[in-house]
Amino acid sequence: MAKTKTGVSLVQRPIRKFAPVFILPTFLAFIIGFVWPFLQGIYLSFCSFNTPRDAKWVGLSNYVKVFSDAGFLNAFKNTAAFAVVSIILINVLAFTIAYALTQKMRGTNVFRTVFFMPNLIGGVVLGYIWSMIFDGILKNYGTYLTANGTYGFWGLVILVAWQQIGYMMIIYIAGLQAVPEDMLEAAKIDGATGSQTLFQVIIPNVMPSITTCTFLTLTNSFKMFDQNMALTGGLPSVIQNGAKVNITELLALNIYSTYNINKNYHGVAQAKAVVFFILVAVLAIAQQAATRSKEVKQ
Repeated sequence: MAKTKTGVSLVQRPIRKFAPVFILPTFLAFIIGFVWPFLQGIYLSFCSFNTPRDAKWVGLSNYVKVFSDAGFLNAFKNTAAFAVVSIILINVLAFTIAYALTQKMRGTNVFRTVFFMPNLIGGVVLGYIWSMIFDGILKNYGTYLTANGTYGFWGLVILVAWQQIGYMMIIYIAGLQAVPEDMLEAAKIDGATGSQTLFQVIIPNVMPSITTCTFLTLTNSFKMFDQNMALTGGLPSVIQNGAKVNITELLALNIYSTYNINKNYHGVAQAKAVVFFILVAVLAIAQQAATRSKEVKQ
């Protein structure tokens, strides 16, 4: 025992001695690349600026403009609706496909590869490809994708679902394969039906995967930018209370568009980004707490 402890201490001693040499560069990169820009962004949200060097403190006026901006409120409504629909659609379909592909059937590896492949394509490329597909279909009905807000919304849902289902499917497959075999055998011996086994044995044991996939789809939905820009660009536009509002614009695209209006709106765009961060962080933490409380403790 003494020799073992001595051997462990001899190994740990150089690790403790040289750990700062390896940790410090990464820590400095994290401070420079994330912490400092994040804190500077919070400060700039209270300023009027063209560049960070000429920032002038204006207090809460940027935040007042944020919550009186019809475009931002419309983007928030669109993003909330889009998040709810995409979370349900993506997770239900991904779990269904994963469950089917973990059954004894031929060619499962091929199907897994095919379903996962859309996730490898960039969002901008997907946006332009699907815009041509949708416009080609809608042309037969005398319209086009950006002529109607409903078309644009559901077009974006279809695009994102097609892209992300395969990725979530892989996570669900890993969770399904980790379900203890003795539980499945016990349920079979007890005479449980397929639906009873699914809802009372399999799903409770797959809750960690459900937590992960729900978190990813929630945050991805709120952070959606490139697909939104490439597919609809926020169009069509209408005038509400004297202000231009893009019907299919989500929050990330609204922040980007606000920043590009003119230099007087840079501070407003930064304030929107801070509100956006707080919103996503609160929702993600709440979702994690809600789903993790239902996970089975093994």
